[in-house]
Amino acid sequence: MAALFIDLRIALLNLLEHRRRSAILATAIAVVACLSVLLSALVSGARNSTLDVATTIATGELNVGGYFKVTAGQPAAVVSDYQPVKELVQRTLPELDSMVDRGRGWGRVISDQGVAIFAGIAGIDVGAEPRFRNVLSVASGRLSDLQQPNTLLLFEEQAKKLGVKVGDSITLLASTRNGATNTVDCKVAAIARELGALTRLVVYISMPTWRQLYRVKNDVTGVLHLRVQPQFADNLPELAERLRKALRGAGYQVMEGDGQASFNKLDRVSREDFRGQLLDVTTWEEELPFQKWSVGLLRGVGLVLLFTLSFITLAGVMNTLAIAVRERTREIGTLRAIGLQRTGVARLFLLEAGLLGALGATAGVALAVVLIFITNASAIPLPLVIQLFVMKATLTLALEPGASVVVIALITFATTLAALFPTLRAARRSPVDAIAHFG
Repeated sequence: MAALFIDLRIALLNLLEHRRRSAILATAIAVVACLSVLLSALVSGARNSTLDVATTIATGELNVGGYFKVTAGQPAAVVSDYQPVKELVQRTLPELDSMVDRGRGWGRVISDQGVAIFAGIAGIDVGAEPRFRNVLSVASGRLSDLQQPNTLLLFEEQAKKLGVKVGDSITLLASTRNGATNTVDCKVAAIARELGALTRLVVYISMPTWRQLYRVKNDVTGVLHLRVQPQFADNLPELAERLRKALRGAGYQVMEGDGQASFNKLDRVSREDFRGQLLDVTTWEEELPFQKWSVGLLRGVGLVLLFTLSFITLAGVMNTLAIAVRERTREIGTLRAIGLQRTGVARLFLLEAGLLGALGATAGVALAVVLIFITNASAIPLPLVIQLFVMKATLTLALEPGASVVVIALITFATTLAALFPTLRAARRSPVDAIAHFG
């Protein structure tokens, strides 16, 4: 241990002795580290934004939905007598963080001018969903008014197509679970800003209004949206299968997991011969394949860019280190001449390179942390095409402490490795040849 401490001290003194060269190399390494962390934070921020908004607006990380048939034919996308199902979910999943129930269905949204759009119609209790209130940005009206009966939330593009504003009347037309057509008149309570493509496909109404539209009782809901604790976010398929087994064990009819969204199963379920309640457990990846693809794309692009950046920059660092070691060949010969073995010479120079890499990488990570804080505080707006992917209007970077540690460790290792081969080559020379070297 004492010998290692002495070697580290010597390595530090050598770095200080060659201040100009050390500063240039440390700066290059710091740039690599800084850009690596920033790129990682960019990808993580985009991924987190996409998942956070998607699993708040449109789906849960896990979903317990289903189909109910009174007679043969078209099923209703509802969960009947859902309170026992909620209790079973809570007992089965200790990993559960939160659970909300939403009404869901499809229908036509018609303005007084006769303009109509087809959209998903989601029932929601906004008072019970703080995450929903935090994610949405209201352009006009008040989100709290959506707690009143016969109220409706639209998004800007929908309101523009329909030609309506807050306070205007809207007619909803949908099919009930008995196959009848029903209409409900609503007033626009609020208009929210766009949050990507998903917000163009759904409108929100109060839960009493949803039950009135689809003519269901208070013990009926559309779907249970589940959010798990962050450390279990990668175990969703396993949790979904555990939940299916528990529901079957309680006597419910449960569909097999097939990787499809609930909406895509409607035609198939219509042809199946069953009566009563059929439950379906899905993950957000199954419900939102486009968001799954976009998250994968962001991760892949980020990795490619990070690899390319690191390769180009570290190649330059490696070349510079090789030149620096070659220029110090006479110094290596002198060390050999006074009795230092080849392994000792290699250890000194490798410790020097590793120390340089660690110091430069740490400085780069520290700079990246400052830039991430400034960027997030600045609320930099994103182009519309990017918003459609990340589902957020402003640029958000997400710093992951583990990623910062990995960057420092990898750059330190890479810098040490870059110095390995020129150091060994120089150490293998005889002391006389090394001392006589000019370069």
